[in-house]
Amino acid sequence: MRAVIQRVEQASVKVDGEEISRIGKGLCCLVGVEAGDGERDVDYIARKICGLRVFDDEQGVMNLDVGQIRGEILLISQFTLLGDSRKGKRPSYFTAEQPGRASELFQDMVELAASLHNGKVATGRFQTTMDVQIVNHGPVTVLLDSRRLF
Repeated sequence: MRAVIQRVEQASVKVDGEEISRIGKGLCCLVGVEAGDGERDVDYIARKICGLRVFDDEQGVMNLDVGQIRGEILLISQFTLLGDSRKGKRPSYFTAEQPGRASELFQDMVELAASLHNGKVATGRFQTTMDVQIVNHGPVTVLLDSRRLF
C-alpha cells in the first residue's frame, strides 16, 4: 500500500460537480492498493496516518499528530500511485490491485483509521473520477509505503 499524505488547511472532493466530502485542518491522504497487499499493509498505513507527527507544537516543531490537534482526515483511493513510469512515456499499472480486492482493503483501512482517530474521517468515492481540492499547508507532504520501498 502506498500513500501520499498532505498536511492541509482544508480539502474537498467533488464527483460530477457535487461536493461529497470536505475537511478542515488535518490530513488529505491519497492511497493506492498494490497487488498482494493484505491486512498488515492496511494496519501499517492506517496507523502511520493517524500517528504521523507533522503538526507544529507550541515551539513550532512538528511534534503533534492529527488527533492531538483535533484535525480531520480525508482518505482518497488513487490507483495511479502504483504507476510505473520507468519505461516509455505511459505509466503501467500492473502492480495495482484489482478493483474488487482494492476496494475491500481500502475500506478496511478507512474503518481502522476511523477507529484510531477520534475526529472526522471522510472519503472520496472509490473507482470514480473525482475533483480534489487541497490547500497544502507548509507545504508538508510525506510519502508512505507499507513495503518500505522508500
